[in-house]
Amino acid sequence: MTLIKSISGIRGTIGGSPGDNLTPIDAVKFAAAYGAWLKNDRNKNVYRVVVGRDARISGAMIQDLVMNTLIGMGIHVIDLGLSTTPTVEIAVPMEHADGGIILTASHNPKQWNALKLLNSKGEFLNGAEGEKILNYAENEDFTFAQVDDLGKITKNDAYIDLHIEEVLALELVNVAAIKAAKFKVVVDGVNSTGGIAIPRLLEELGVEAVKLYCEPNGEFPHNPEPLKEHLGDICKMVVDERADFGVVVDPDVDRLAFIDEKGEMFGEEYTLVACADYVLGEKKGNTVSNLSSSRALRDITRKHSGDYYASAVGEVNVVEKMKEVKAVIGGEGNGGIIYPDSHYGRDSLVGTALFLTHLANLKISVSALKASYPQYFMSKQKIQLTPELDVDVLLEKMANKYSDEDVSTIDGVKVDFEEYWVHLRKSNTEPIIRIYTEASTQNKADSVANDMIATIKEIAGI
Repeated sequence: MTLIKSISGIRGTIGGSPGDNLTPIDAVKFAAAYGAWLKNDRNKNVYRVVVGRDARISGAMIQDLVMNTLIGMGIHVIDLGLSTTPTVEIAVPMEHADGGIILTASHNPKQWNALKLLNSKGEFLNGAEGEKILNYAENEDFTFAQVDDLGKITKNDAYIDLHIEEVLALELVNVAAIKAAKFKVVVDGVNSTGGIAIPRLLEELGVEAVKLYCEPNGEFPHNPEPLKEHLGDICKMVVDERADFGVVVDPDVDRLAFIDEKGEMFGEEYTLVACADYVLGEKKGNTVSNLSSSRALRDITRKHSGDYYASAVGEVNVVEKMKEVKAVIGGEGNGGIIYPDSHYGRDSLVGTALFLTHLANLKISVSALKASYPQYFMSKQKIQLTPELDVDVLLEKMANKYSDEDVSTIDGVKVDFEEYWVHLRKSNTEPIIRIYTEASTQNKADSVANDMIATIKEIAGI
């Protein structure tokens, strides 16, 4: 069991001892720290925070603790109840709120939960803001309101519908074309809030939605991370139902994966590639993904005469880079679509609508769409190091060794070779280096990773 405190929030397993796990005491402490930061940062008389949660078993308990802590600090709360991460993100500016909190541990198993923290734009906090909240929590530097100044909770369960309306109104979402295509789609909502939002969106788009694990009871029927090894049921159901494709989301609906009509994975990396292909065909511009995402996005961007940029890993870093280069679309290779015309956050509803429009316009199958893109394969491995090794020095030596290649050191070390790339990142919690590689075949990606592990061991003397 564990508790992880970071600039992006607090994440941990339910139960156990305070400070070691995500207990009620920890939930209250970090909600209070967020409230203290909000009041010191914005310095006004009335504060409002939007709060929503995924369908985890512990969600209602954690949400009640968080909301009542905020009202104890004199902050008013808009309670969205069962919601999605992108829905809370769009609700914050729509409500003119000062911030937002999402209770979700994203793709982690059911024993986990977390507080994800948003600013007044509905975007994740940056490093400096997160650090302040950690300091408030560490020092218990917060003051609660007097009885006459307590906040109030206002329930609003309309925001998933409002979110869908916002998606349908996007200029590049062609509702008429999607309806005319008469798609049939299987949806795996992993028994969380995607089981509410995605079928409802599809129905509004005239798509026949076949539901699989769409009961939001928090009993995840498989590992909730949308990876191939966890998705046998939907792969089979797409074929059995003769559906056009399948849609899979994680518990808080910010990661999106597709299954083609043959029951094969479209590939999480290619979710962003396909959506970007469509958007760039309609609207010229630049794209951004993180350093560990597929080179295919770069290739597609160049095909459309745009410029591709890479950021450090982490949604807040992708968003910062997107704003800097005025990207028209971006995201992460884990199936996260960030479309600024909607908002600066990963959004599976937006991604689904853009993908449907792309398919409706092209009038081809999902497998044919995948075949039209540059084909790349990834290997993701790690190497355990001895605790006394200085990982930063080791990474610096690796960067120097390949200095004749295209090297980035903004997040670990990424080396772009002509035919493949390698990204080395250290763990923040243990002496581990993660090795990501991508090449034109799986064998090549695996071989490059193994060669890189051997080189690291040689330089480290292990």
